[in-house]
Amino acid sequence: MTTSHEAAVPVLDSDGGDRLYEQIEELRATGPAVRVRLPQNVIAWSVTRGDVVRRLVTHPDVTRNARGAWTGYQPGAVPWLSPWIDVRSMATSEGAEHTRLRRLIGPAFTPRRMASLRPSIESVVTDLLDGLEALEDGAAVDLRAHFAHGVPTRVICDLFGVPEDQRPAVLAVADAILATDVPQEESERVASGLITVMSRLVEAKRREPGDDMTSLLLAAHEGDRLTETELISTLLLMIGAGSQTTIALIGNAVRALLTHRRQLSAILAEPARWADAIEETLRLHPPVVHLPLRFALRDIDLGEGVTIAAGAAILIGFGAHGRDPSSHDAAHGFGIDRADRDHMAFGHGIHYCLGAPLARLEAAIALPALFDRFPDIALADEGNAPHPQPSFIGNDVLALPVLLRPPRAARRGESTLPVNADRPSERLDVLRGPSPHGCDRCRTRAALARRACSRHRCVNTDRCRTGRIKRLTRRRGLSRLGDDSDSLWPRERTEATGRRTSSQIPPV
Repeated sequence: MTTSHEAAVPVLDSDGGDRLYEQIEELRATGPAVRVRLPQNVIAWSVTRGDVVRRLVTHPDVTRNARGAWTGYQPGAVPWLSPWIDVRSMATSEGAEHTRLRRLIGPAFTPRRMASLRPSIESVVTDLLDGLEALEDGAAVDLRAHFAHGVPTRVICDLFGVPEDQRPAVLAVADAILATDVPQEESERVASGLITVMSRLVEAKRREPGDDMTSLLLAAHEGDRLTETELISTLLLMIGAGSQTTIALIGNAVRALLTHRRQLSAILAEPARWADAIEETLRLHPPVVHLPLRFALRDIDLGEGVTIAAGAAILIGFGAHGRDPSSHDAAHGFGIDRADRDHMAFGHGIHYCLGAPLARLEAAIALPALFDRFPDIALADEGNAPHPQPSFIGNDVLALPVLLRPPRAARRGESTLPVNADRPSERLDVLRGPSPHGCDRCRTRAALARRACSRHRCVNTDRCRTGRIKRLTRRRGLSRLGDDSDSLWPRERTEATGRRTSSQIPPV
């Protein structure tokens, strides 16, 4: 805990977004581990260097169990931490206890079980896309609320048999635990609410058991293999992690691809590369950055004059590992072709996330389907990043406004913007025209013109509209269609591309 001489310890910000990434770099440059101040004056050692993260995650003198390991801590004393350290799940257990709890939930995430979930995931995705299809042309849509959130939350609630009338409350508390900027009173309400909503779910399944994971865990509880606390904690872990991680993954992937159109084109031309896009998103924009907490059982010497004392708390920067320049070339740039795509977005070692295959499967189904249904999708405001989630734990946005289709006038070939010789992006908007015929020859080239033409649409089979754009842009002196620069994470643009920023040439 905190004493008066620790007043100079830097505060770990909850601003999210660019500030989350900036502070990782600041902490990494300071040393192998740096003491930081967390909400409610909790002091912990922040670890953001990739090699040190990997070392401590598997270190025999580091535990995830706060009970008896964290000097001076009393369970429940820090409400915002209660969902992370006061629970009794496989995430806070070690040794035989961890093995027992993991074996109970493991059968839900085997490769065979994942394969059997594909049809239901595809059905959820199709239903959500149908809902988006019905929205007004040209209007900005919050893709997080209407799609990225719906895919994993519906899948995980179905898997655990959460009744329809309980889903809003269950998902609300799962989302609330990621916020790290709330007052203590709000943290207390969240911690209390978690127990209430999960207990309500258990009672519902006790009255009406079904073919779902909650009923399976309830049977283990009644068979004396799982305590009531372990049951509630496991439900919180699996429903929370099984939804929030994939919400961020889908949203972050969409943002990255819409600001890297050439890479999107390559993926649309070769659909097997969706896996590359997903892994690169997990590396560069991980759903979870700092995960509280672990604890030192003995003194740990990290070198450079830094020793973590026994009984101290440790904040592992799982998301920082993939962004470490010492481990990756052009670490802050998005590149689906990179060979060094190693990351720890789902953890490492015996605590590696059981739900990782499900998150990857959901993203692998949702992303291609989204771009196939809406080939003209674009960010509603490319010049400004969406408001980030106020958290140093989660790495998400509060909303993701997109345009699913161009306005009707633009789709009829009418100009919605004046031709301006100094604005390449406006010239390309003017050149958009009708594309009534199908063609299997122009998919990649059409995607370069911001059409993401997975439906192979062009003016006719011999002269596709992207050819017209190339001829007209050459005639007007525009040497290339645009830049792969990242307009949402501006501090990463020059390292990613080595070219001009997107403020100079808007991405195509």
